Amino acid sequence: MTTQTGVKTQIAPHGASDLAHIVMTFDNNHHARALFGQFDQNLALMEQMLGIDVRARGNQVTIKGDPLATEQARRALDWLYDRIEEGGKEPEASDVEGALRMAMAADDQLSLPTMDGAGRIAAAQIATRKRTIMARTPNQDAYMRALDRAELVFGVGPAGTGKTYLAVAHAAMLLERGQIDRIILSRPAVEAGERLGFLPGDMKEKVDPYLRPLYDALYDMIPGDKVERALSAGVIEIAPLAFMRGRTLSNAAVILDEAQNTTSMQMKMFLTRLGENARMIVTGDPSQVDLPPGQRSGLVEALGLLGDVEGIVTVRFRDTDVVRHPLVARIVAAYDRDGG
Repeated sequence: MTTQTGVKTQIAPHGASDLAHIVMTFDNNHHARALFGQFDQNLALMEQMLGIDVRARGNQVTIKGDPLATEQARRALDWLYDRIEEGGKEPEASDVEGALRMAMAADDQLSLPTMDGAGRIAAAQIATRKRTIMARTPNQDAYMRALDRAELVFGVGPAGTGKTYLAVAHAAMLLERGQIDRIILSRPAVEAGERLGFLPGDMKEKVDPYLRPLYDALYDMIPGDKVERALSAGVIEIAPLAFMRGRTLSNAAVILDEAQNTTSMQMKMFLTRLGENARMIVTGDPSQVDLPPGQRSGLVEALGLLGDVEGIVTVRFRDTDVVRHPLVARIVAAYDRDGG
């Protein structure tokens, strides 16, 4: 029997069938019910993903099946229960899937660890007063750790992998902790030419539609009234890429989204804006370039030129990192197979 705070685990020796049998007992009945989900739906999801048998009775859960898969289920349940004990919300299906991905990744040869010395999941996290986000895939874990340690991070890969959302969340955390004075959000607008003049309204109104995903992430991490005040005071700045020229960006978290639609000159101009005590995060999907035919993406060029530069970290997401609806991952994979 192994014991941790709030959880007792019994692992029976393998029988002739080579199937493992694990029994976990949780001290807090209310938290155990939250862990299992309504009508044990979280346990059913584990059964489906791992091909094992998971049954709940009261505050106890029994896991039977392939030894590796049952151990992965145990790790995921341990981790999810810890989050509930720490005051987290009741796990949703996406949280369960994320915990299982991290538990399965712990058995692979990853460049960054996903387990602590006690054999439990140790996922990176981003925390503000409003919300705490945990890594749901190994590459998200690597990305979040890179954001902590590097001044310039490239996050590249398909839609739905969390690269932009996590960048904004990290910037919000730094601002809340007083480690930076402002957040600057930028994105190439209207393909890459930034032809904003024909749109109605002032500059903010012209650019807002293209920066909606960045706003959505901000409002998830910071209360809405604080976001509005920060925008009014210039603590959070929305800046079209063309307006970055000639500036030095210090004491700030600077995010360039949809960077695949920058030209070579635009990318060089942006990267050389980095000032003292600044963090720069560049996100994009090299497979979704909207530049005119024959014009090379500034993101693609930068990834080739800067791969070996000390202090720059690049994290590449794949379709297996998509954390939206499961169909999104399958759609991305289908397009990749077709070469689109």
